[in-house]
Amino acid sequence: MASEGAGALTEGVIVERLRQGDRHAAALVMRRYNRTLWRVARGILRHDADAEDAVQEAYLRAFSRIGEFRGDSSLGTWLGRIVANEALRRLERRRAATEFFAAAPEDDDALHEVPDPTPSHTPEHLAARREIRGMVERAVDRLPAPFRMVFILRIVEQMSILETADMLGIPAATAKTRLHRAIAQLRRALGEELAATFDDAFPFGGSRCDRLTEAVMHRLGAEAEAIGGNLSGSAMVQYAATAR
Repeated sequence: MASEGAGALTEGVIVERLRQGDRHAAALVMRRYNRTLWRVARGILRHDADAEDAVQEAYLRAFSRIGEFRGDSSLGTWLGRIVANEALRRLERRRAATEFFAAAPEDDDALHEVPDPTPSHTPEHLAARREIRGMVERAVDRLPAPFRMVFILRIVEQMSILETADMLGIPAATAKTRLHRAIAQLRRALGEELAATFDDAFPFGGSRCDRLTEAVMHRLGAEAEAIGGNLSGSAMVQYAATAR
């Protein structure tokens, strides 16, 4: 399977191989969904390293419970919900979940206006774009959490409204409303000329993807060894066995 590309396998085949404890299938899934899931976790935790930790834990939980995946939604949506729940559990250690979901008052939404640099291809302009991207990311981080999550999934990850609503477990109409409010707040802060920088926000480079995947694969083997012959951990034992 190591030579098979991600596009060569259907989701059903991948899920079945996961149930058989195929480590190559686990690695394929992680490389396919790492960026999206990390962005989901970061949208909740607003911290790069904490988001990586949350995604790792979510993968371990998902792979050990892959038998519970019924296919009612896509594998990516199922993983997204697990990641969101893990990130929320971590957030609850800092503050109550009810505070997280409460939208901030309208008068708290205003952000500082950012000047629009003159378009250019000079080194100065490229440096300005990097700075503007940082401004965009900070502005998104300052959105109320419900608006921030919808914005990241719909605009940054380019999911449809239905996919966004499904992953967050909210009605599509609610997702649309939150998206409109998020965009309105960002436009007030940054101006419409900065829209082109959204695609580059929250980069998920190859090194981060490799680090996250390798960490989970290592922990899969270690935890499977600890589980031993426990029937409930049979899939984890198979993951460890295929590593040898």
